[in-house]
Amino acid sequence: MKTVLCYGDSNTYGYNPENGMRYPESIRWTARLQTILGTQYKVIEEGCNGRTTIYDDPVEGWKNGFGYLRPCLNTHKPVDIVTLMLGSNDLKEVFHLSAQQIAEGAEKLVHEIIDFTSEKQGFVPKIILISPPEIGEGLTSSPFYGSFSLDAIERSRQFPEYYKKVAESNGCIFVDAAEHIKPSTLDSLHLSPEAHAKLAEVLGDVILNEIK
Repeated sequence: MKTVLCYGDSNTYGYNPENGMRYPESIRWTARLQTILGTQYKVIEEGCNGRTTIYDDPVEGWKNGFGYLRPCLNTHKPVDIVTLMLGSNDLKEVFHLSAQQIAEGAEKLVHEIIDFTSEKQGFVPKIILISPPEIGEGLTSSPFYGSFSLDAIERSRQFPEYYKKVAESNGCIFVDAAEHIKPSTLDSLHLSPEAHAKLAEVLGDVILNEIK
């Protein structure tokens, strides 16, 4: 059985923009991916609301994705595949980061995966680096407006350019989520059930047909 570790933020956790709670397992893309992959794979959900790449939130610093990554990898080893989709929360106004800087944060996570797994499990998993979906045009009516300013929309659109370079430089498989899905119009940040289903379909195809 192959282990697929899905490391991400609220869109990996399954945040429901309708009520601020969590989608049922049957809706979340991670569980849908498990169904697509079947019994030869074990999909592990490791999503956390508000998780960043490498930056400490001034209120909830424990949501830094870098600090938890090694314990997470060690807990679930051996890990065969890692999907990494982080960066949306780095767009918050408090961080003042460009899309390039955010992609550089994602690259540090990629390096951490490579270095740690090489040492602790003797091989490096296949890494699927996912450029996060765009921030929606309706941001001003979102409950998250303020934490995210309007320029977050444009910066999110620049993600694919920089994330693709990171993937190519580090031997990752690149997936541009924005090519396939958009955030819900309810809050311009989180995925609808339909988007969860589509993302699972896209990643399932990558794992079954591109990873040997």
